[in-house]
Amino acid sequence: MPNEELLQKLQLRQQYRNLWHSDLMGTMTTDCPYFCFALWCSPCASYLLRKRALYNDMSRYTCCAGYLPCSGQCGESKCPEACLCAEVWCCFSNSVASTRWLLQDEFNIQTTKCDNCIIGFMVCLQQLACIFSIIACIIGGDELEAASNLLNCAADAVYCTVCGCMQTQHKIEMDKRDGKFGGDPMQPPQPPVMSRFEQPTPPAVGFPPQYQAPYPAYGAPPPGAYPPPYGAPPQYTGQQYPPQPCG
Repeated sequence: MPNEELLQKLQLRQQYRNLWHSDLMGTMTTDCPYFCFALWCSPCASYLLRKRALYNDMSRYTCCAGYLPCSGQCGESKCPEACLCAEVWCCFSNSVASTRWLLQDEFNIQTTKCDNCIIGFMVCLQQLACIFSIIACIIGGDELEAASNLLNCAADAVYCTVCGCMQTQHKIEMDKRDGKFGGDPMQPPQPPVMSRFEQPTPPAVGFPPQYQAPYPAYGAPPPGAYPPPYGAPPQYTGQQYPPQPCG
């Protein structure tokens, strides 16, 4: 039954459509300081990332994020911090992979083909180095042993580099989750607000439309442009009075 559930989770993860904020190839340039920290202090980075992935709520912690059969049976509820320390030191690879799966399931993030190729190359190189080490132990040739040691060094270098890139990728994704890139993606979009200068003037309700005097016909003289006709009394406006006759 657990194997069937794990298989269903793997199949469901292949249908995710979201992408990582930064792929594995770009993590070194996106956040180089944290990549150096994850490269030289890998267990510490894994501890901090898992705790941050749980929103700093260690009551939600289970060993390997619940993706392994032993999860929930290691006494995590009694002392989750100590169990997480043991996980990142004794099962470092599982701790990194579990944090990755946890973020992928939370945000529906798929693993790109490029990332799959990098991770697959790392695993194949480790397996090849292990095979060469076994052959060197059986045959015992100096040249074969030297080649095995060189291959082991290359496999370890690739492993440490890929794990550092993966942890940096997780950190960048949680920075995006926490709104450290100029906005909080967890907040709903705000409706646009128009300024009072952009808002249209509402029509008057219950009042007749205001009358506006028509414009004079084209070519008509404006009022007052010509003197009154002969014999017509003069027009007085305002406080003016007609002149008084003399004497």
